Amino acid sequence: MKITIFWTGYVWLVTGTCLAEVGHEVMCIDVDKQKIEDLKQWIIPIYEPGLEELVLRNYKEWRLDFSTDAKKGVEFATAIFSAVWTPPDENHRADLKFVKAVAKTVWENMNDYKVFINKSTVPVWTGEMCKNIIKEELKKRKLNLDFDIVSNPEFLKEWAAIKDFMTPDRIVCWVESKKSKEVMTEIYKSFVRTEKPLIFTDIKSSEIIKYAANAFLATKISFINEIANFAEIVWANVSDISKWIGLDNRIGSRFLHAGIGYGGSCFPKDIQALIETWKDFGYEFQIINSTEKVNKKQKIKVVEKLLKYILDLKCAPKEMPLGWKKIAIWWLAFKPKTDDVRDAPSIDVIKRLLNLWVEEIKAFDPIAIWNMERIFWNEKRIIFTSKNYDALKWVDALIILTEWDEFRNPNFDKIKDFMNWKIIIDWRNIWNKKDMEEKWFIYEGIWR
Repeated sequence: MKITIFWTGYVWLVTGTCLAEVGHEVMCIDVDKQKIEDLKQWIIPIYEPGLEELVLRNYKEWRLDFSTDAKKGVEFATAIFSAVWTPPDENHRADLKFVKAVAKTVWENMNDYKVFINKSTVPVWTGEMCKNIIKEELKKRKLNLDFDIVSNPEFLKEWAAIKDFMTPDRIVCWVESKKSKEVMTEIYKSFVRTEKPLIFTDIKSSEIIKYAANAFLATKISFINEIANFAEIVWANVSDISKWIGLDNRIGSRFLHAGIGYGGSCFPKDIQALIETWKDFGYEFQIINSTEKVNKKQKIKVVEKLLKYILDLKCAPKEMPLGWKKIAIWWLAFKPKTDDVRDAPSIDVIKRLLNLWVEEIKAFDPIAIWNMERIFWNEKRIIFTSKNYDALKWVDALIILTEWDEFRNPNFDKIKDFMNWKIIIDWRNIWNKKDMEEKWFIYEGIWR
């Protein structure tokens, strides 16, 4: 089947590439000419393991193409995906301006029957909104063309997006007609063959499902972080607690690792959007509100822990708690194996350190340095390093914010040689407290 996917972004490229991989002819449309030219030269704008190889293979085999020509894209396919980002607006609601722009663009160029497939995470009533936009545009053009709206939310995890798409837990769709149901069945028939369910539901349920899933997973994260904070007070081990409750198959072990909290492009904005959307209906999410509050506090708790050690050692004046201190941060993205720093906890940590008069921050990440540099481009007290050990030279403390597997066994002798004070605040529990203290580090993780 011929498929067109509109506008740039993470979901846009992964979806298009994976659909091409199973044999569909896919055209990806974007207004950014440079990005389209880069893609044609196999320069991938996002980091996702395995994506570059798939893009290259499918582009060479003519199943995947990139263009800035919206009219060409609309005429090319019957199935048209809208996979745009829905960022938070100034009131934390989902900003649907890009969704509206795609709907308007598609139907300005519509020439025959089309299926408009909303892949973005959108609030209730967005499908109806798109339908009204389309009807209005067709009315302006004095055309009586048939079309259908489909809601098809995505459930992709960064760094595992290809696997998530190719072997999904479920594929959720709302369709308006038998004709559009046949289109969606044809698109996903290769995935259904692997016995993964293709679920058809009502439009409002399909629009809520993604928000509900993200809110539940975020709640698990905030829940275990609250347990961790209490466990610290009573000298319990939250790693053991999370491990044993995770063995209960009603609960499961995933998203039960205490740490700095959640970030990224989905959880923060989707939870805020869900809270704000339901205010329109006179309902208050008490649990989800608490989830967000706990997460905000958890992001800066690591700095409070650092301050405790700095002040206990009497190595900083109280009026300038981090004055004349140099702090290293290892890993900046919101999770491993991605370059995404959107709403990353590291941003909150860095801002808090700067407000406490830190003299210098040395920051390292294997792939997210460039994205973080763009956020703090005018801050002279931050030095970004391309090598992890370079960030440790003459610093007083090291803060760990992400758990890359390849750094679980570093050269601790080298770390000690580089650092002034041997303070390590490990907010991902990568290392063992007893082992680190035997190596003569002042070490603190989430658990004791």
